[in-house]
Amino acid sequence: MGSGKGNPEFWVAVVRPGRIMFELAGVDEKVAREALRLAANKLPIATKVVTRADEQAVSA
Repeated sequence: MGSGKGNPEFWVAVVRPGRIMFELAGVDEKVAREALRLAANKLPIATKVVTRADEQAVSA
């Protein structure tokens, strides 16, 4: 009956309130970027695609 989601076992990202994050797995990066580009065209907000490599470069 706990309210936690368990311990993070792999990669952790800080998502601030008001942000929406979509995570894609099991597809080629080219396919994922195209899918996100098509979805971004339908959203009324600015979007940004971030990969693990991008996030690690910013943190280092």
